[in-house]
Amino acid sequence: MRIFPAIDLRGGKCVNLIQGRADAETVFSEDPVAIAELWVEQGAEYLHLVDLDGAFQGKSANLEIVQEIVCRVSIPTQLGGGIRNSDQVKQILDLGVTRVILGTAALKDPALVESVCSQYPTRIVGGIDAKDSLVATEGWVNISERYATAFAQEMIALGVKTVVYTDIQSDGMLKGPNVVATAKIIETLDPSIEVVASGGITTLDDLYHLRGIGSAGAIIGRALYTHQLSLEEAIAAVR
Repeated sequence: MRIFPAIDLRGGKCVNLIQGRADAETVFSEDPVAIAELWVEQGAEYLHLVDLDGAFQGKSANLEIVQEIVCRVSIPTQLGGGIRNSDQVKQILDLGVTRVILGTAALKDPALVESVCSQYPTRIVGGIDAKDSLVATEGWVNISERYATAFAQEMIALGVKTVVYTDIQSDGMLKGPNVVATAKIIETLDPSIEVVASGGITTLDDLYHLRGIGSAGAIIGRALYTHQLSLEEAIAAVR
């Protein structure tokens, strides 16, 4: 199981939103690159980057910062938020980002996912953001009528081999992940598919529960920034 420290980018800053609400923002740092270097110093093996401006606007922003992070750290990175077409996928991968996360685009344009998975078989991640088991899009602003479990199966059929599942109601709340919903996604998919959990992870017990249901990874954001969870302890706990 792998721990992914999250760096959410908005307006060039490292922030965190509660339940994805743009009006519930906390700025944790004016220097996201320094935060990336800090997580690496503390043992991070993979960084999870989110372009919140891109998610809300439908096109990538903050790419200069993403590129600087990639240049300054020696570990892999994955980026999601506002990536809607193959040109953007190529642009981001050309920056040196290891994996691209497609969420809204995957729901609205399955052919895009199939195409980029064919071009970059190990570098496309399916992002499933859900509220009450239903998939949310456009930075979690809109709730679709598609169930997360069905959407996960569809993405795997298109060639996705890794899924990030985020429970919106848990995100930023520091009250623990939705283990039951995450388990349903894992049980729905072939054991060879990696499912990374996100949203609300706050304690070592949360990590033990996720590992117990077979989660391949955990994305941790707010709990690291508020020092309720130590990155070194989290990494040690899942090894």
